[in-house]
Amino acid sequence: MGNQPKDGSSTSSLHNSMLQDVFGSDFVTKSVLCSYKRSFDGFVLELTEEEARKMAGMSGVVSVFPNEKRNLHTTRSWDFMGFSEQVERAASESDVIIGVLDTGIWPESESFNDKGLGPPPSKWKGICQTENNFTCNNKIIGAQYYRSNGLFGSDDIISPRDSGGHGTHTASTAAGGLVNRANLFGLGLGTARGGVQSARIAVYKICWFDGCYDADILAAFDDAIADGVDIISLSVGTRIPRDYFNDSIAIGAFHAMRNGVLTVNSAGNEGPNRATITNFSPWSLSVAASTIDRKFFTKVKIGNNMIYEGVSINTFDLKNEMYPIIHGGNAPNSTGNFTWASSRFCGQNSLDPNLVKGKIVLCDMLGNGREPFLAGAVGAVMQDQEAKDLAYLFPLPASYLNLVDGSKIFVYINSTSNPTATILRSNEGNDAMAPYVASFSSRGPNPITPDILKPDLSAPGVDILAAWSLVSPVSQIKGDNRFVPFNIISGTSMSCPHVSAAAAYIKSFHPTWSPAAIKSALMTTSNGYDY
Repeated sequence: MGNQPKDGSSTSSLHNSMLQDVFGSDFVTKSVLCSYKRSFDGFVLELTEEEARKMAGMSGVVSVFPNEKRNLHTTRSWDFMGFSEQVERAASESDVIIGVLDTGIWPESESFNDKGLGPPPSKWKGICQTENNFTCNNKIIGAQYYRSNGLFGSDDIISPRDSGGHGTHTASTAAGGLVNRANLFGLGLGTARGGVQSARIAVYKICWFDGCYDADILAAFDDAIADGVDIISLSVGTRIPRDYFNDSIAIGAFHAMRNGVLTVNSAGNEGPNRATITNFSPWSLSVAASTIDRKFFTKVKIGNNMIYEGVSINTFDLKNEMYPIIHGGNAPNSTGNFTWASSRFCGQNSLDPNLVKGKIVLCDMLGNGREPFLAGAVGAVMQDQEAKDLAYLFPLPASYLNLVDGSKIFVYINSTSNPTATILRSNEGNDAMAPYVASFSSRGPNPITPDILKPDLSAPGVDILAAWSLVSPVSQIKGDNRFVPFNIISGTSMSCPHVSAAAAYIKSFHPTWSPAAIKSALMTTSNGYDY
């Protein structure tokens, strides 16, 4: 995956020549699935292991690697960072273009209103694919989608439109406009805004129902660089570290850097174990996730009037009505060969709907709430020893408790013939310890080049409110009928666009600065904290 040919030859003829050298007359049977020719040189085709080894040994070939799948890494945050609405703005902020490689975007969101913005900068060379009623404006100045294998899921929208919500969330965090009274059913109420509200957004949809594939990531990099973006924001990664020459994100970021474009990456969500970071190339900026001073708490009240406080984002209102509560171990799906020992965790298909319907279920492990929800439960109380530094969204009323409080509820359930409970709506509280690195945030050291420290810095990535796709449920679980314009989620995916915006802000004042200069400015500038 190297530079473009310097002898004037076309990339297509070069690719065909390489195929002929490897396969002889059989090269006509090899179909190039995708070519990269705008910003760097490369192509995608189907090869056997032996053919791949043969091609890797050819002169001029930098690397040959499989087209593997990558995963997505999800108002108060900007103020908490000290980046108020009143900060000084450069007149050229509207000339800065952030390329967002993600799940697409929901263009009708109020966060992407182009009121007050003029036409796109003259340097812009991109396009807007308008399939399925998608339109661009002077905020979203370009949008493309990529799917090299041509396979789409039933919920995929074959256009740059976002069906998952993730890309809309990251794009609005970076460059969304001001939206007053943004909230999630009253939670997180405030003014939603991106860091650089006048900057333009270029959308490159690379992620679909089954993830984000290397071939599409590279195609998006190829276009974004040539289109004229200034910053690339990419909240995607693998769970296993890759060598630089076999990592599509590292390769794309390298060519972006050579063309004066800084790539900002999410560090990954595999923490807190060491060496779990998966985006760590020296030429990109890797972002960990840290907390802000806002937390969400959800109380559980049981029949003996004891109240226990857990964490979650519960927008449901049970109106203080008490419901029967049952331990998951006492509701095994026996027809599926589940027993007390397995159903107590509320795993997939482990619960008997006849036993949990209309009840609150106590589960002995943190999950996404899908199984109690599908089994007809009214709510779920989960007990586990995982960290509680972020609040989860569930498709039903739920709260996540520590093992001490969870065990007290378990004892109560077994001490009475008619145990009852209710789950209250969430309330907001202050986290005086913030900021600190979130438990899920992937850690260093750099697994490939330990001498280069990674991540580079951290930014808010916990309980972040931002714009959302109107066709994606709040909990992202089918059957959840809450569809909202703003949602609260967590991840290094959320911290990444904060830094993308900060990089764009610097670029607006210093348009000639290199990616290294912008990166250095961000890493060596801070306010002091007294701990």
